[in-house]
Amino acid sequence: MKLKYFCPHIQTTLRYFIEFSYNGKNYFGYQIQPDAVSVQEEMEKALSTIIREDIKTTGAGRTDTGVHARKIFAHFDTQKEIDANLAHRLNSFLPPDIAVHRIFPVKDDFHARFDATYRTYEYYISLEKNPFTQDSAWQHWKRPLDIIPMNEACKILFEYEDFTSFAKLKTDNKTNICKIYKAEWEQIGSELKFTVSANRFLRNMVRAIVGTMVEIGAGKIPPDELRRIIEDKNRNAAGTSAPGHGLYLVDVGYEFD
Repeated sequence: MKLKYFCPHIQTTLRYFIEFSYNGKNYFGYQIQPDAVSVQEEMEKALSTIIREDIKTTGAGRTDTGVHARKIFAHFDTQKEIDANLAHRLNSFLPPDIAVHRIFPVKDDFHARFDATYRTYEYYISLEKNPFTQDSAWQHWKRPLDIIPMNEACKILFEYEDFTSFAKLKTDNKTNICKIYKAEWEQIGSELKFTVSANRFLRNMVRAIVGTMVEIGAGKIPPDELRRIIEDKNRNAAGTSAPGHGLYLVDVGYEFD
């Protein structure tokens, strides 16, 4: 890989975006945490080794422990111009459960988190005991789920923008307002897939929605009860959070130049 060095008297900072994916089984989420293995730590360690700079990344979002990402972005700044071969070299340094797909330059003020226009998640539930999806789907085979009332409840989500009832308590969120663009359940063979897209998500929001929807699908609460749950603006009103290993971040949208 060729690195082009600039005049030491002119410090030009270049910003690059990384598109990558990871299996979250072995990580405590994306963001660096004390005394815990994170995707961000592995990424920064590999970048710093190759570029020979102390590289810090900013991700499009932070995923919970065990959550996967099929498509996620992060940005980093460097004083060195890098070439297209960096993605290939980076994959050689990263563990097998993290894969970089491309690295490309962006404007120096373009932000992986704040300039994202939407994010899309998928959640998978296995309706039968399946030893091959133990780490990739919620095994919910002991009690049947009816997706008809679950999809009725999905329509209710579009009526609201304050999702405090699905937000993790004691976070640094300045607002719990989100605009949901898509929410639907579908059955694919022996699995249920929930797809939800919004301009932003609160911490634990998707897992809390899924946990509540499962109670609706199991007949524990009627779909209309979701309105009261949302209007209560109380996390205790909603269902238990679904396990993290069934959740995937599958897309993050930007308006690139």
